[in-house]
Amino acid sequence: DSEPMMAAAAAAAAFLLLLFLLDFPFPGELKTCGYPSCPATEPGLLNVHLVPHTHNDVGWLKTVDQYFYGAQTIIQRAGVQYILDSVIPQLLADPAKRFIYVEVAFFYRWWKQQSESMKQAVTQLVNEGRLEFVNGGWCMNDEGAAHYSAIIDQMTLGLQFLQETFGECGRPRVAWHVDPFGHSREQASLFAQMAFDGYFFGRLDYQDKKNRENLREMEFIWRGSASLQPPAADLFTGVLPNGYNPPASFCWDGLCSDDPVMDDESLDDYNVDLIVSRFLDVAHSQAKVYRTNHLIMTMGSDFHYENAHLWYKNMDKLIHYVNAQQSNGSDVNVFYSTPSCYLYQLHQANLSWSLKHEDFFPYADGAHQFWTGYFTSRPAFKRYERISNNFLQVCNQLEVLAGPESREGPYGQGDSSVLKRAMAVAQHHDAVSGTEKQHVANDYAKRLAAGWDSCKVLVSNALASLMGSKEHFDFCNLLNISVCPLTESSSKFLVILYNPLGRSVHWNVRVPVNGVAYKVMNPSGERVPSEVVPVSSFTQAVRRDQGQASSELIFQASVPALGFSIYSVANLSVGPLWKRTKIEKPKQAAPLQIQNEHLRVLFDPGTGLISEIQNLDKKITLPITQSFYWYNASVGNDASPQVSGAYIFRPNRSEPFPITNAVKTYLVQNTLVQEVYQNFSSWCSQVVRLYSGQKFLELEWTVGPIPIDDNQGKEIISRFRTPLETKGRFYTDSNGREILERSKDQRETWKLNQTEPVAGNFYPVNSRIYIKDKRIQVTVLTDRSQGGSSLLRGSLELMVHRRLLYDDQRGVGEPLLEPGVYGEGLVVRGRHLLFVDTVEESADLHRLQAQQEFMAVQMVLAPGGGPPYWESSRYQNQFSALTKELQPNVHLLTLAQKDQNSVLIRLEHQFQNGESANHSQPVIVQLQDLFTSFKITSIQEMTLDSNQQQQSTARLQWTPVAAETLRWPVDPCCGPLIIALEPMQIRTFLVTLLYRNSTLDQAE
Repeated sequence: DSEPMMAAAAAAAAFLLLLFLLDFPFPGELKTCGYPSCPATEPGLLNVHLVPHTHNDVGWLKTVDQYFYGAQTIIQRAGVQYILDSVIPQLLADPAKRFIYVEVAFFYRWWKQQSESMKQAVTQLVNEGRLEFVNGGWCMNDEGAAHYSAIIDQMTLGLQFLQETFGECGRPRVAWHVDPFGHSREQASLFAQMAFDGYFFGRLDYQDKKNRENLREMEFIWRGSASLQPPAADLFTGVLPNGYNPPASFCWDGLCSDDPVMDDESLDDYNVDLIVSRFLDVAHSQAKVYRTNHLIMTMGSDFHYENAHLWYKNMDKLIHYVNAQQSNGSDVNVFYSTPSCYLYQLHQANLSWSLKHEDFFPYADGAHQFWTGYFTSRPAFKRYERISNNFLQVCNQLEVLAGPESREGPYGQGDSSVLKRAMAVAQHHDAVSGTEKQHVANDYAKRLAAGWDSCKVLVSNALASLMGSKEHFDFCNLLNISVCPLTESSSKFLVILYNPLGRSVHWNVRVPVNGVAYKVMNPSGERVPSEVVPVSSFTQAVRRDQGQASSELIFQASVPALGFSIYSVANLSVGPLWKRTKIEKPKQAAPLQIQNEHLRVLFDPGTGLISEIQNLDKKITLPITQSFYWYNASVGNDASPQVSGAYIFRPNRSEPFPITNAVKTYLVQNTLVQEVYQNFSSWCSQVVRLYSGQKFLELEWTVGPIPIDDNQGKEIISRFRTPLETKGRFYTDSNGREILERSKDQRETWKLNQTEPVAGNFYPVNSRIYIKDKRIQVTVLTDRSQGGSSLLRGSLELMVHRRLLYDDQRGVGEPLLEPGVYGEGLVVRGRHLLFVDTVEESADLHRLQAQQEFMAVQMVLAPGGGPPYWESSRYQNQFSALTKELQPNVHLLTLAQKDQNSVLIRLEHQFQNGESANHSQPVIVQLQDLFTSFKITSIQEMTLDSNQQQQSTARLQWTPVAAETLRWPVDPCCGPLIIALEPMQIRTFLVTLLYRNSTLDQAE
């Protein structure tokens, strides 16, 4: 019967739409969105704001497109198109009804398919504030494993669509993260800088929630930054009462099993009195833990409202019968509302609110249920996501630097939007988090790959235009396993290095080759030193038959700021094998060591493990060991049936097992690099690498396939031990930006009852973790998001990989058992960068290097000898888009095309207050004549999401309990192109350009 029913529903919707349009006002009329559109409330009563909503995962059990269409119902009944199709007629039929929508990735898909009349009707609902967008990002991003650069981009993408489609009424006032598994402080800071008035979230540690309910501190002001001057990063934050679900017994979706409101007394099962009584109890109970006479209730859940009539019919009855009780003395007033209308009433209450300074990690929903496994889950996808962001920034920059020629050129049509959308989808809290089904993880990766393909065309067009030469570009994406057919087989080739940073960098180039000696020439035509080292057995085992290179060519390159250098390479090999590289197995009991100008690293002759690091510049000698261990994943026990899974980390004991106590090693040494190869087992190895001139030690680890033939799930860590007196304190970054202090077995706002001594001390590490005493700091940079901790005094550990045999009962319905390329289990390769330095000077090193990791040099290869771009083109083998380098503490976070006429520029101060004597100072950037390719012809300062002009922003002001003087930062400077930055400040500008070397320009 479903087809006739759907046809009837469609006919009814069309009739409602026709009635609505007959009464439709002229465009521009009836714009009463925002706070003026909110429903009336009753000051003397307990006002309950019912918020009809649906939570639509941008991929989880099904792919994003399967969710949109409602395909694969065998997996889950969920179709987003039907939700929007069903809700709109309900809103059109009744002016009292409201609905909020969040995930723009889905709304964008739906909107493209609508008729003009439907678009007109929806626009009017938005203009009346009855269909309200909240959050407004492309997705509801993860907070534990996402990097700030990608978070900003995905929010910008969604909000830009809403702005272009609906104007000011499409702009969300409220941030809404109801499902992410813990909440980062940086996320709050970013939302505040995007000019949100408030923020609501659903998931909170169960002990924290109980404590907050007792203290009535479910709503508070969150100070999102320790560096930005309050209230710039302050954000009013509320914890929702039921996660994002309705109160028990009030779920009326087709996916629910609660009884409807049965209100005909002549029929069986009349239940109005019971429903009303229950509802009044719920409201009064909730009122005891919140501070005002306003309450919020989330009426909806995952993929609810496919048949919106079920929800609205029952809520209509609920509202009618509950409010009817007011004549009998009830103090409860219930009505349809939205999060922003609820927020506005809290603001009107004129209270002062407690301050929160730290974050909401780790999150636990029970005594043995810490959601700290997902910080590491799907480590290969986490790395792919991170390098995809790197490539997207390169693509965005080159699109601006080369102008329209990047989009239409000799290699075809270049399009950055495919990768922008794929990256935005990948930020979803079941994507980069690693908590999706395997086929969905595959789909996320496929989308990124398609985005790379589109950007490769754009990057090729741009490079050819800027170089003046049409080369056969090759991106060689398998360099991490020494595979690149071009360099393996060619006697000569070009290495094109593009640097997306605003300062020049030195870069160690490694490419797979089959020759034994090469001549490498820099852009000035001078020969640079190079070395050839054999491809390790570790790498040969991973790549199998994908490549044939016997060796790797190494040389050190220099690349200018926001520009490229082209190095030419020629094979000199003739005759027998010729080697300058020394390879030796260490002699028994010989003290193995490697050294460059800055560091000396000693290894224990008995175990082959690192035993000591000496910083030669600072005269520091630190005993330190590093090795790999595994935690045995719990399968449940008497204390709890909870197992370790994609979300939850739960080892079955506190002590991990060493993979081995002694490793087999050999040494590779030449003038450019010194490497110790450590073999821990058949599935775990590491190269300890020290390049010439480098101030850090590189640890390149390869782990997998993790063996499970003993029927034990395993979680692999790299652990560092030192004698530093750390007092249980360690430090982790928040989404790649500000650093937070962590204390073992402690929380900021309540006395923790620690029930999981390992998992309960794990925190997200997006880019770095460190420990320190009064003098020495040990810092480790990661190349992707990982879970990390310091469980023993003077130690730190990072989880690099996990392979588990059971589902952890959080909905995904699969164990984390990634098959890898060959179906034998996933092999992961990554790097940890280790710094040992003074406390005072560590930030100068780790800040700049972390930035160089996430905005790394992009290498493109070509055989050379391509024809000129134009007949008159001058070949350019070195280029910088900047007239002068940016200061070390300034980061060009964004240079991207916003639309046809304008470009987005974000400048960031990348140091925190007080962490560096040299760099934690305010700094001035002169934008006038900064760029070589173009001149800025107009400039407007925008909010962080580029959605509003900064000067016209008026956020709601909230009063913290602790009296303090708040001030907005004032630009002390003298003109629109002279930009002052305070520590950790990001400033966002919309500019128009005039290209210097072209008649094509983008001036309005």
